[in-house]
Amino acid sequence: MVSVALLFLTLLLAPRTAQAHAIDAADAGWIFGAEPWVLILLAASLWLYAAGYLRLRKRSRAGRPRLARHALLFGFGWLALAIALVGPLDALGAKLFSAHMLQHEMLMIVAAPLLVLGRPLAVWIWALPSRGALSAATLSPLVKLPWTFLTRPAVSWLLHAVALWAWHVPRFFEAALAYPSIHAWQHASFLGSALLFWWSALGDGIDRPVRAGAMLYLFTTMLHTGALGALLTWSSVPWYPVYAATTADYGYSLLEDQQLGGLIMWVPGGLAYVLAGLALAARWLQRARA
Repeated sequence: MVSVALLFLTLLLAPRTAQAHAIDAADAGWIFGAEPWVLILLAASLWLYAAGYLRLRKRSRAGRPRLARHALLFGFGWLALAIALVGPLDALGAKLFSAHMLQHEMLMIVAAPLLVLGRPLAVWIWALPSRGALSAATLSPLVKLPWTFLTRPAVSWLLHAVALWAWHVPRFFEAALAYPSIHAWQHASFLGSALLFWWSALGDGIDRPVRAGAMLYLFTTMLHTGALGALLTWSSVPWYPVYAATTADYGYSLLEDQQLGGLIMWVPGGLAYVLAGLALAARWLQRARA
């Protein structure tokens, strides 16, 4: 939640006029400004998890504490996803690059790892009446082979890196601001690649050597995301002139807004991968000693 705190700190340090404009922009995007399909998917995912959780809870008493921990993590991840996609931050992202960057970071380093730790796939299956057939389908080669390939650390690392760098190419980034369909695809790319990436590092069914490799990919992801954030922060030329018409209303110059966005990617973003790598290393060493 470091990134959320950073947004609040930014708004507190901004001029009063900027805060007023931020509130106006936020009101325009609260709940009713979201696309209906986003609200439907969010509601469906939460309902399925709640239904699956209740069924699993009735089935096993011994596993209830672990199941409750997973549900809590999923709930926090779902809340972060809702804040990023439905709340005022989505509207503010159309006015400030820094807010847009914060939205992306919430998708990739807050919502995605928490959702993965919540183990949603297994819980969702238990919410459906045909869960036996679905469980069998997940073991079929048509599902298992692509999933195994996409969640390999090297593959998920590459997909995540390509999504991150490609969508920050000025032409593509500004196209996402201009066209809602491209914007939706941008967010889907960030969230989808981040979910695969975090699953490859934190998901079930990964043996000890792969976890060691996952630590390497977390470290290298920290390096290349930090590099992109540093480029945005230290650049003397604005990358996204489309924000020129709105940043001044919030008390920032175009370049200052870009620099703040770069810092959000550089510092909280990089820190998230470092902390995850350290936690994974500690867990791996404990298993090795055991």
